[in-house]
Amino acid sequence: MASLLSLSSCFLSIAVVLLLLCNHSAARDFLVGGTSNSWKVPSSSLESLNKWAEANRFQIGDSLVWKMDNEKDSVVQVTRENYFSCNITSPIFQSKEGTSSVTVKLYRPGAYYFVSDEKTNCGKGQRVIVVVMSRRSSLIGMMAPAPSSSTDAESPVIAPTAGGGVASAGRGGFVAGSVLFVLAIISVFV
Repeated sequence: MASLLSLSSCFLSIAVVLLLLCNHSAARDFLVGGTSNSWKVPSSSLESLNKWAEANRFQIGDSLVWKMDNEKDSVVQVTRENYFSCNITSPIFQSKEGTSSVTVKLYRPGAYYFVSDEKTNCGKGQRVIVVVMSRRSSLIGMMAPAPSSSTDAESPVIAPTAGGGVASAGRGGFVAGSVLFVLAIISVFV
């Protein structure tokens, strides 16, 4: 009877781990700013799109979606240097003016820099830095990290949190911690 109980506990634990992994592995679409028409000059620093980006954890495979009402503006992806100077002369990507919806797939870890194509709007804060954390976790992926394959010269940046600390590992850290917890429980019954 005791061995049947530990066997059923083991299967239940494995099922929980698999459920956690499935729930945390799907790519997500993030509406930039959290609402439609957020791609605009913020009325205060509290409404900065970077505050929104800091509150989210982006993974490889996720997408950013801009919903814009203003058909005279576009989204421009630039390098780190061009982000801080609001320079759009050498864009990595630029949406077409008049487009009301723009989607950008996040295909690598590291920082992505987006600005308005209107230099005055960019200077007033219509820009955002999005930091993509890492590959999604899996049982095999938790054993060894995947090699970095960045074709961009940009180095990954860790997004600061509101308290000035370093951002957490996000979904992957939760899954890894959950797996370790379940393995500890299983070892008690074995």
